[in-house]
Amino acid sequence: MNWPRRTILATALAATGGMPWRTARAPAADRPLRLVVNAGLQVLDPIAGTSFVTRNFAYMVFDTLVAMDGSGAMRPQMLQGWQISEDRLTYRFTLRPGLEWHDGRKVTAEDCVASLRRWGARDSTGRRLMAAARELRPVSAGSFVLELARPFGGVISALGKPSVHTPFMMPARIATTTPPSQPVKEIMGSGPFTFRQDNWVPGERASFRRNPRYLPREEPADGLAGGKRVFIEHAEMITIDDASTRAAALQAGEVDYLEYAPFDYLPILQRDKRVTLAKPNGMAQLMGGLALNHAQPPFNNLRVRQALQMALNQGEIVAAHGLPEGMFLPLCQSMTLCGTPLASEAGGEALRQVDLERARAMLKQSGYNNERVVFLHPQSSPLINPMAMVVVDQMRKLGLNVDQQAMDWATAAQRWLSKEPVERGGWSAVPVVYTGFDLADPLVNVGISYNGAGTAPWLYNDAELTPMLLEFEAEPEENLARRRELAAAMNRRALANVNFPLTGQFSSPAVWRSELQGVIDFGLPVMWNIRRG
Repeated sequence: MNWPRRTILATALAATGGMPWRTARAPAADRPLRLVVNAGLQVLDPIAGTSFVTRNFAYMVFDTLVAMDGSGAMRPQMLQGWQISEDRLTYRFTLRPGLEWHDGRKVTAEDCVASLRRWGARDSTGRRLMAAARELRPVSAGSFVLELARPFGGVISALGKPSVHTPFMMPARIATTTPPSQPVKEIMGSGPFTFRQDNWVPGERASFRRNPRYLPREEPADGLAGGKRVFIEHAEMITIDDASTRAAALQAGEVDYLEYAPFDYLPILQRDKRVTLAKPNGMAQLMGGLALNHAQPPFNNLRVRQALQMALNQGEIVAAHGLPEGMFLPLCQSMTLCGTPLASEAGGEALRQVDLERARAMLKQSGYNNERVVFLHPQSSPLINPMAMVVVDQMRKLGLNVDQQAMDWATAAQRWLSKEPVERGGWSAVPVVYTGFDLADPLVNVGISYNGAGTAPWLYNDAELTPMLLEFEAEPEENLARRRELAAAMNRRALANVNFPLTGQFSSPAVWRSELQGVIDFGLPVMWNIRRG
């Protein structure tokens, strides 16, 4: 890995389409902080876009009313605070004074109300919140009110939702004139960085400057919360497709931060004192799973789904990544991930020992008639591809007639939306990976919250799950014990109905140059609070 510096740079330039990196070291204060993201930045609107790279971009440019700290607690961010009525049906929110958009205009309650309405028309949690709301309105330039028509216990968590779709704030003139599924044309935030849109090369490079107008909170930065102080004048978000080039560029100091360390290079990076590996756990970890087409054969048959779930060996699947000890779990049957506040493996007792012979017997008893299983295999995804190959092998050993169709992720994601039968371009199973931020709350969890949502690719529909979701939705957040009971009950139902069979929990750690001080290890790139040593 001790490549000549010029070789590293030349290879990286080729991989990024000729990015003009400087080979001469600039003074530390002038050198841009370079983040290598896992996928190219194509969409700038965090409400219209669904990718993690758009979310990462948005945390630099926009800000949120509420933010999650390093312990998972929700804290005021753009808000100074809130008051809740005794019946918990009225929430009054007050903005911090002095907040400004990047163009110098003041942030107002009208802006926040418009932003929340746009988000609420797009996001799964937002739609639930807006369905429970009677009215959302500004009462002054610096405060607004949410009145509920029925109890909704997760109001504050919804406003601080950390991942897709995060309720980022933008001016009302933009939020009210752009449908939520259509990207905004003007990027105007109030976050700690400003975006240099004139320098943007979609899919390759995005440039940022420190926002001199940003007013950080007084308390120290903590997770996504606290004072977002920026100590570096320039930052860049770049793409390098080749994993070896990424690792080499980091070791040589040509880049500063990799969103995900290449799996093949983890043992080398662990031994390299020039770099620091993140230590993701709980919510910052990843969970693989199988999206199944519950509307068509063979997975419209519960017994077939149960046989498949019994045959999946999570230990073998996550081992495909070749991760070092401690970076994966050999088994986890918690839909909300093991190690998170609402984790429960209730209902997974029979799955603790993989029993292929029993699974084959279940498949035979199900009446399965060798129907074709169209498996969309996104080979372009370094996170999904290794796991998918093992899953296909296990499905075939079970006795399923698997038609493995290789494609890139963009094609798979588009095909996934089809409701056509497999004979006309439909699908049966799609392997996917989600972070704990997108799974740890049942109201956003893909294997629980989409119950009966026929408009989404999650086509499961379990009548017993619906009242559990409504009860959880109404339960106050401080009633953690009751919420855990409900989460356990929903986990049991999700496993019994095989809504979304899990393929394994693992870590995909970030890695950064050890000379960087103040890096917040959170599970997604936090680009403030960083100084060069």
